[in-house]
Amino acid sequence: MPNNRKVYIIGHKNPDTDSICSAIAYADIKSRTDSSRIYAPRRAGRINEETDYVLKRFGVEEPPYVPDVGTQVQDMEIHPIEGIQGTISLKRAWYLMKEQNAVTLAITDEEQHLEGLITIGDIAKSYMDAYDNTIIAKARTQYQSIAETLDGKVLVGNPKEYYTEGKVFIGAVHPDMMGHYISKGDLVILGNRAEDHLCALEMDAKCLIVCLDSQVSPLITRYAQEKECVIITTPYDTFTVARLINQSIPVKFLMKTNNLITFRTDDFTDRIGDIMRKNRYRSFPVLNQKGKYVGTIGRRDLLSVHQKQMILVDHNEKSQAVDHIEETEILEIIDHHRLGSLETIHPVYFRNQPVGCTATIMYQIYQEKGLDIPQQIAGLLCSAIISDTLLFRSPTCTDYDREAANALAAIAGVNMEELASEMFRAGSDLSNKAPQDIFYQDFKKFNCEDIRLAVGQINSMSKENLASIRERLIPFIQEEFKDLSVEYLFFMLTDILEESTELLCFGAGAEDLVEEAFHGKVEQYACPLPGIVSRKKQLIPALIEAIHRQQQG
Repeated sequence: MPNNRKVYIIGHKNPDTDSICSAIAYADIKSRTDSSRIYAPRRAGRINEETDYVLKRFGVEEPPYVPDVGTQVQDMEIHPIEGIQGTISLKRAWYLMKEQNAVTLAITDEEQHLEGLITIGDIAKSYMDAYDNTIIAKARTQYQSIAETLDGKVLVGNPKEYYTEGKVFIGAVHPDMMGHYISKGDLVILGNRAEDHLCALEMDAKCLIVCLDSQVSPLITRYAQEKECVIITTPYDTFTVARLINQSIPVKFLMKTNNLITFRTDDFTDRIGDIMRKNRYRSFPVLNQKGKYVGTIGRRDLLSVHQKQMILVDHNEKSQAVDHIEETEILEIIDHHRLGSLETIHPVYFRNQPVGCTATIMYQIYQEKGLDIPQQIAGLLCSAIISDTLLFRSPTCTDYDREAANALAAIAGVNMEELASEMFRAGSDLSNKAPQDIFYQDFKKFNCEDIRLAVGQINSMSKENLASIRERLIPFIQEEFKDLSVEYLFFMLTDILEESTELLCFGAGAEDLVEEAFHGKVEQYACPLPGIVSRKKQLIPALIEAIHRQQQG
């Protein structure tokens, strides 16, 4: 396993303050205790107003958003075969392929943007289609490329100029007959006879290839300069020159530019696998997110994909995890909820404690490892505990949470009562949010054997605010419920100050289930639940027990 692989530390979808702050804190802990990997906090959804307030209050940037952790092209072994300029010759491209054991070369500009592709098959085809004696001119071949292909040198003329008109002709006939075959602008392959050289010049040939390193007389040299004719000398004989000269063509003349199949580093492998199977090329070019060429991949590389490495915080339910979590290698889970449905292939470090907040566990880990807690992170963790325990009002709160929050508040230099008031006020201000955003702000799915249920929650210090949210949410939930693929849907409107919840209930049999669990009466989709504020410790366990009783009865 390569060193310095990136490990994402991430919470659940629709993250709350604890999920975000614990991910940031654990990334700090791991980065300070393990240099073999790069630990990076991430988020699986949009942060809510409360969390946004907390991050800004303590000057911490929100983690980047990762909606899907399925394997991507960037997790494959990308072959870093450099792009080539379109002006290099076929011969040079061929040798580069041999050196790099490549079957495809990408042609790029100076900014590494992809211009085209050339394959071994394209080069081989150019050798077989050698009947067009004007192809050197059609391809606008540079004289320097012709000289390099023939291991020769430009004796007369500008090597950087291009041969652009005329045909290739071997001057093997008598000078008296040669004039009948040479046209203006032709490239003529010649031996050592000066009279042949002179004849070609008089017929306005544009380029002379003089074979076998034959001497070119000063008279011919001066005449060529006057006629602006290029002379190239080569050690090869005329047969070899005739065979090799087409290899001087620039690759851009033969490169493919239309309907190129390219992949991006952020493309998911399940999508590109289908494309690879339908288009059985041996190599495909890869572009980064800026559209620049970075290398190639082949079908075999799909067999050696590196799974993303993950550490999960504040959840262990597959239904709450980021998409395609099953395709990753989970290294650790740090949580404070019930055991969920998530499965792993390999054993993992799993720390699950019955405390009110994952941030409390983070505080304990800092203590266990003897690490000083940065002031900013102390503020984040303190805020997370305040949020999850509703400032110690929730029945999930333990003495460990109170101890941790007090210690963290001292490090952060904050008054917990004031911080809680500001946080809850920020989280309760939902006047400008659409019902969909309110609904999914803190929304989780759960499985109880073959029963699927979903529970959302909003906390507020204002009874009027909750009443307004209720009126806006009910019509939205009635429509949204149809597409959620759950049997039951509940939404908790929790009054922090009164420590009570109004539970909205949807789904066939939801009213009976709530009456079974809490002995309350549901009217117009709502049931008051005094003393109920915790989804994790009060609502979900009671609903699950009621489901079991109904199934057994």
